[in-house]
Amino acid sequence: MISINPIDVFLWTFRKNEKDVVNLYNTLSPVMQIATGGNMLNFGYWSDQYSDPIAAQENLCRIFGNLSELSTAKNALDVGSGLSAPSKLWRNSYPNLHLYDVNINFKQLKFLKNEKNIEFLNSTSTKLPFSNNSVDRVLALESAQHFKPLGDFILESKRVLTESGLLVMAVPITLKTSSLSKLGLLKFTWSSEHYELDYLKNLISSNGFKIIDETLIGSNVYDPLADYYVENRLSLKNKILQHYPAYMEKILHKSLLKMKKASEEKIIDYVLLKCILNDVS
Repeated sequence: MISINPIDVFLWTFRKNEKDVVNLYNTLSPVMQIATGGNMLNFGYWSDQYSDPIAAQENLCRIFGNLSELSTAKNALDVGSGLSAPSKLWRNSYPNLHLYDVNINFKQLKFLKNEKNIEFLNSTSTKLPFSNNSVDRVLALESAQHFKPLGDFILESKRVLTESGLLVMAVPITLKTSSLSKLGLLKFTWSSEHYELDYLKNLISSNGFKIIDETLIGSNVYDPLADYYVENRLSLKNKILQHYPAYMEKILHKSLLKMKKASEEKIIDYVLLKCILNDVS
């Protein structure tokens, strides 16, 4: 049984500094692994064809890889790389691509070793250990919401990218018409910054990038994820309770229900953003 101090979890979620995010992921990300049987940590892109967690998560990675034009890239930074499952999928799909997995969480980096065409770097997202104009792609798949300050990450991406390089992000966001008061339980269980879409776009634009592709996919992310959990709750609950106290599963269940409701009411969404350097015609 994984021991969890609720006060620690509250403080990690409230403060959201880099150390807190590391502690939170080390404590709670195994829930995703237990529930899915895999090592992807993203919410997935769900459809009739991709209707189980692993299939949906891999589908999101493929969509993200296509958006990032990885087929024409020589190298890419996967910043906030988690357990490196997305990088392994991209490496297998694009054999000429060399990936650098950047993660401040050393425990996650140790999860995999000696992967062909993947190098692992223990570093913060706001001080990338690369020279100027040295990489083709900077990728942040469901991780940028944890980078603080986010503007520093965007500036670092600008610095390390080649002239024709791309910054591509997949980010859970709130919408302009929403109010944080409407998030309810999600204010405490959504363990990242609650970036509003216009704020995020303005931050990107003011730091030297032009957004060339913007797609909202929340209805293919939150709603089917919550539906899957509800439909399979009994079996998933039994798996989770082997490792976590019962109140953790109850909070997870209520959070997913609130997440679906917030998505349906257009309080939250999930955006894919593809960006080029602003001075590139």
